[in-house]
Amino acid sequence: MTTSIGIDIGGTKVSGGVLDADGRILVRTRRDTPDRSNAPRVVEDTIVEVIEELRRLADEAEVEAPSTVGVGAAGFVAADRSTVVFAPHLSWRNEPLREALGTRLDLPISIDNDANAALWAEHRFGAARGATHAVMITLGTGIGGAIIVGGHLVRGRYGIAGEFGHMQVVPGGQRCECGNRGCWEQYSSGNALVREARGLAMANSPMATDLLAHVGGDPASLTGPMITEAAKAGDATAVELLAEIGHWLGVGIANLAAALDPEIFVIGGGVSAAGDLLLDPARDTFARQLTGRGYRPAASIVAARFGPDAGLIGAASLGAEEQV
Repeated sequence: MTTSIGIDIGGTKVSGGVLDADGRILVRTRRDTPDRSNAPRVVEDTIVEVIEELRRLADEAEVEAPSTVGVGAAGFVAADRSTVVFAPHLSWRNEPLREALGTRLDLPISIDNDANAALWAEHRFGAARGATHAVMITLGTGIGGAIIVGGHLVRGRYGIAGEFGHMQVVPGGQRCECGNRGCWEQYSSGNALVREARGLAMANSPMATDLLAHVGGDPASLTGPMITEAAKAGDATAVELLAEIGHWLGVGIANLAAALDPEIFVIGGGVSAAGDLLLDPARDTFARQLTGRGYRPAASIVAARFGPDAGLIGAASLGAEEQV
């Protein structure tokens, strides 16, 4: 049984697992991601610690020793899949990550963007299995994405295809952290959901009364998961807030369908935990705004299968396939 290590590097945690060729996680571990004030070497130390622990855990579990390592990183990964050009939550700036890890490990190393890894997991084993043209949209703090065309990941000339969150959907709209205004992620992301909920609460809107009751009346304590749980429990305001996020999700998906024409959109990330409370409004808006509606097949919009494990599953698979 051939096994591979998959590593998912996020802003808050470094997750890892040893996987078989069918994408099953056999052993796993995780560490907190070092603060971005730390030098790049500190993050790389953490990655190496996770890999070495996984090798030890595999040995203890009598799992075949892994033969490759795949790493999914939250950031811009250069087209050569060796260098992390920019990682917003880490200190990596043009960091030669493959080389840095390769000098410390006796295994082949593969590097890719975390959204690419997540879509690859869904394509190989999950919600997009069998699809040849697929797009993944990850809704977390912001919006990330990935593209498969003809069964192959599309990384772009410079390796940073899929940064959908910074498409402009509202000219002159909300200011984005990227410096522009009206970016998609300002209207359909975890940050957007929380901003709108806190805005209602701070304006003393009666719509927010029940939501505020969950957090002792403190608007700053409202979080995305709280809003989602309230919506699932029937809170009308929380349902409306998620529907608004879903509407803007549908707007962006319609734009992407016009550009890329996939057969399926896979929605992942923390906000996707809302399920159909988010996806049904997105589907409704998509159906109304799709270019050529009524005269063309419409892509399906589905929830990702693997949740927070998608990145490490896809990274392991990409790492193994690169060595074939």
